[in-house]
Amino acid sequence: MRSKLLLGGLLASVMIVPALAQSNPPASTANPPAATATAPAPASVSQSAAWRSSKLIGLNVYNDQNEKLGDISEILLDKSGKVGGIVIGVGGFLGMGQHDIKVDMAKLKFVDEPVRTSATTTTTTTTTTGAANPNRPAATTTTTTRSKWYPDHAILSGVTKDQLKSMPQFKFD
Repeated sequence: MRSKLLLGGLLASVMIVPALAQSNPPASTANPPAATATAPAPASVSQSAAWRSSKLIGLNVYNDQNEKLGDISEILLDKSGKVGGIVIGVGGFLGMGQHDIKVDMAKLKFVDEPVRTSATTTTTTTTTTGAANPNRPAATTTTTTRSKWYPDHAILSGVTKDQLKSMPQFKFD
């Protein structure tokens, strides 16, 4: 008997917790306030208008031939907050022997689609309809959408990895 009472109490508490966790009570339409000052809405940034700088650092940089040149290691800002340049780490392994160069932001083209590889793959897909087996639900396709808070990669046109390695190294003063 005691275990049934304990189990019932646990189930009741599990069911009531989501109701208590509600942050805003439902709006009452019976007696609207006579005059209220509206607070300004919080500032929000459109996802298509801005990128998160933390997501740009580490972004791969490719050339026109889809050869990986390096990755973005720093974003330099001037005193007014505008991007003064991008530092790209070229070569190296795990940060050792990396050659840092500074590139103007205007020279980089940011791309949302994944890098196209030269390897060819063939994929065979077979689908069955729900009519073939009425007890089985119809096949569904799920698609994943990437966050638009940062691009997939950047392209630096007209250069090779060797040309970038021969450029003067960027050093922080």
